[in-house]
Amino acid sequence: MAEKSCIKRLQKEFRALCKEPVSHVVARPSSNDILEWHYVLEGSEGTPFAGGYYYGKIKFPPDYPYKPPGITMTTPNGRFMTQKKICLSMSDFHPESWNPMWSVSSILTGLLSFMMDNSPTTGSVNTTVPEKQRLAKASLAFNCKNPTFRKLFPEYVEKYNQQQLSEKLVAEQMSLEPSQEENSTPTVERVVNSVEGDAKRVDTGRDRRINGKHSFPTWMMFLLFSIFGVVMALPLLQL
Repeated sequence: MAEKSCIKRLQKEFRALCKEPVSHVVARPSSNDILEWHYVLEGSEGTPFAGGYYYGKIKFPPDYPYKPPGITMTTPNGRFMTQKKICLSMSDFHPESWNPMWSVSSILTGLLSFMMDNSPTTGSVNTTVPEKQRLAKASLAFNCKNPTFRKLFPEYVEKYNQQQLSEKLVAEQMSLEPSQEENSTPTVERVVNSVEGDAKRVDTGRDRRINGKHSFPTWMMFLLFSIFGVVMALPLLQL
């Protein structure tokens, strides 16, 4: 059972983390055991871990801060073994180098820094850069399969869901592009045919107007000749 000083210290550190979050680090205690903390490290840009989300645990001893905690990582990462204690100067591998002034934030900041390094240690593995990048890309999906992770870190679950939605929309858009290209030629042809049809209708209308101007009705010609005949016959009638 944790000592009262240990509980107060961890509660104080949690409040401090909530008030002043550490860059690329999120950490929260278990809801039913304050000695067990869960963390997420975000891979730094410019490293093979960029875009990765690395979930793990810190197990504090009941007499913390006078003794160091044990640290493990759950997410496959290409740097540390999973579910194995990691050897750090801030972990229970080296109690002789532990400083009671160190806090959860300083422990995780040190872990993140050591993760970006290549120095071998107990619990570390040696992998290629492409392998680390592959694991970074798959890390969030892996974490979201863990019920405890989903419960403690809902913001990352939401981020994963948004990524899945974006990828689905992109895939649907890509699948539509070939059919659009196939239908592009008929569409152009339809437009051209429509324009040609409009031009023909315009020409036909213009011809009708022109023909209408030059043609003269037959009845009008007959009427004019009749009037002309009457006018010519008037002098003869007067005689």
